Amino acid sequence: MAFTLPVKVLFQHCDPAGIVFYPRYFEMINLTVEEWFEQAVGYSFATMQKAGFGVPTASIKVDFPAPSRLGETLSFKLAVTKLGKTSAHLEIDAGTGREVRLTARSVIVYIDKNTGRPVPWPDAVREKIQNFLD
Repeated sequence: MAFTLPVKVLFQHCDPAGIVFYPRYFEMINLTVEEWFEQAVGYSFATMQKAGFGVPTASIKVDFPAPSRLGETLSFKLAVTKLGKTSAHLEIDAGTGREVRLTARSVIVYIDKNTGRPVPWPDAVREKIQNFLD
């Protein structure tokens, strides 16, 4: 199962030519992960932060096969390819339906903010993340 989030390309995302400036894609990727945690996993970043935990990105690889333009709506699709004791491997693809614009592979790690060290996923969170294993 995949989580899907529509993201409209706004002026703030673009360079003067009206094409998405690549660092803004990283913000859109993070938005997708954040919304997935809130909407699908039921564990918002706000709740996570207040409890003293976080999910920083440990690694990310992104390809941009085609440009995206101002006014388009991109469909970001997130799936989990591997779930570890303290980490999750994510696959995020974005496009217009006709064309892939971005493919990303990343690893997030569940950490205790006080120590900065990985800790095991809470059982309830892990169970919901498993629903997105590809």
